[in-house]
Parts: sequence; structure tokens; C-alpha cells
Amino acid sequence: MVGKNDINEARNLISSRIYNTPIFHSRILSREAGCSLYFKAENLQKTGSFKIRGAAHFLLRLAKEQTVNGVITASSGNHGQAVAFVSGKAGIPAKVVMPEDAPDSKKEAARAYGAEVILCGTDSQDRLDKAHYLAKENGLVYVPPYDHPYIIAGQGILGLEILEQITHVDAVLVPIGGGGLISGIATAIKEINPKVKVFGVEPERSNSMYMSQQIGKITSKEHINTIADGLKTKQPGKLTFPIVKKYVDDILLVSEQEIKETVKLIMQYQKLVVEPSGATAAAAALFHKIPMKCTNVVSIISGGNMDFSKLHQLVE
Repeated sequence: MVGKNDINEARNLISSRIYNTPIFHSRILSREAGCSLYFKAENLQKTGSFKIRGAAHFLLRLAKEQTVNGVITASSGNHGQAVAFVSGKAGIPAKVVMPEDAPDSKKEAARAYGAEVILCGTDSQDRLDKAHYLAKENGLVYVPPYDHPYIIAGQGILGLEILEQITHVDAVLVPIGGGGLISGIATAIKEINPKVKVFGVEPERSNSMYMSQQIGKITSKEHINTIADGLKTKQPGKLTFPIVKKYVDDILLVSEQEIKETVKLIMQYQKLVVEPSGATAAAAALFHKIPMKCTNVVSIISGGNMDFSKLHQLVE
């Protein structure tokens, strides 16, 4: 299991390749949420999301001879962009398997960073299977989107930054897809200051981690249909699930309408571009889903790679 020492090592390795993103406070949205609400702005990170942290850590751990044939990953968009960006900088050929309904902006960005984009189905398992098949057939290194110690440790750097930036934090809200982000953040925070609450947030329509926690074992969610495309994961990871079970205080659910409203509120009052997946955690605060009184709350804005062709659907 990943520990805080692994996260510190990851930080030492990749700190020069990522941004220590700012945290913003909103007086107006704090009043709406009933707490002092802060936003950790990973939408301002390189490639527009937190994903570069895990991708950079994983790829920099590889020996040069391992990447001769290139790398491949499966992604709904943001992880693929991160792998494409880091690989491009290192001169490593990269392939990204994305769903056919991935936002055009995310497909175009991966291509712009130098990766070959392969479209496959709309189900997360479809693209995972395709990526693993191509990796085996072509001698490529598969870069996991969330379920790997290097990925988790890279994402955990966020937890270290939050504790340094907001020393009086009471709770941290983290969106959950496969669980790599919250596993890293929760590990860092709970091993340094276990008094800080860590809450995961999922869309009601993509709540496999919540379901798995309720049942007590990894459980698949069928028929996922959420505007938060970056959180459309059928089931938690084998590594992330036990970490979430150990360290996360609760998992909260938000509706599609609450996510849409939160995108609008953050754009209106914080002037930040945030994609629906990135607004999911903040929705839990703004719609009063936190199950206890917390004075100082940090919400992770996990990404800002908005599909602007669909923006009208959010603001109407």
C-alpha cells in the first residue's frame, strides 16, 4: 500500500514538471455553502487537470529501454492528455484509447501533444481491454489511469500541498472516478493529520465506489450516464478500493443538476473554467451534502477541460 514516504519521493521526482496549483477562497460561495469554502484549482495544472501528476510519476519511473516501442493508455480524456504531454516531452511514442463519445476538445488535445488517438466504444471496460490488447501485441508499456502505486503516489502530492497551503483545513472534498486521486490525497492527509476529514464525491449516476463501500466488496456499476465524463468508471480499482475503505470518512453523492449548477456558480463567481467532473466535489459543499459541521473546506477542482460545444447545455 502507498504511504506518505512514497508520496514525498514522488514529489521530489516530479516537482519541477508540475505546478503547485493555487487555492482560491470565495466569500459568496462560502455563504452559499455555510462554511469557508476553498478551491484547489487543478484546472490550472499543466494539461488542464490533476492527471499529469500521476502520469509524470509513472513515466519517469520507467527505464529508457522499457519505452523503446512506446506507451499506451485508456482514458476518458484527461489521463490520456497527460500521458500524451509527458510522453511527447520525453520523445516517447504514445497511443491513447478513448471512448467514441469523448469530448472533441480532449481528443484534439491528446493529438496536439503528439499521441495517436484510438476510439473504442463508450464503456470504460471496452477501452481498457483494447489498450491491454494493443500493449501486448505491440510491446507497449501500459500506463494505468488510476490503479497503480506510482499513479496514486503522484496524485497524493495534492494532499501535501493542501496541508501546506491551508493549515487550518477541516475537510477536503475529492471527486471519485476509479479512486486514484482520492487514494493519494487521503493517504497523504490522514498519515500527516488524521483529524482532517476526507470526503469522496461521486455523481449519483456513476457511483461504483459508493456501491462497493456499501456492499463491502468491489462492485460494478452498469448503465453509467453522467455529464461528468471523467468520472464514468464501472468499478473501483483493486488498489484504490482498500485505501478508500481505510482512510476516507464518507462518500457523498450529487445529482446531475447539482453538478451543472456548480459549474455555473464557479464560472460566475470565481471566473474559473471547470468541467463537470471538476465541479462534482464542490457540488457536495454547495448543496449541503457534508454530513457534519466543517468550518474550513477545500474542494478539489480536478479539471477544466470543458467541451465548449456543449457549454450551452450547462448554462441554459
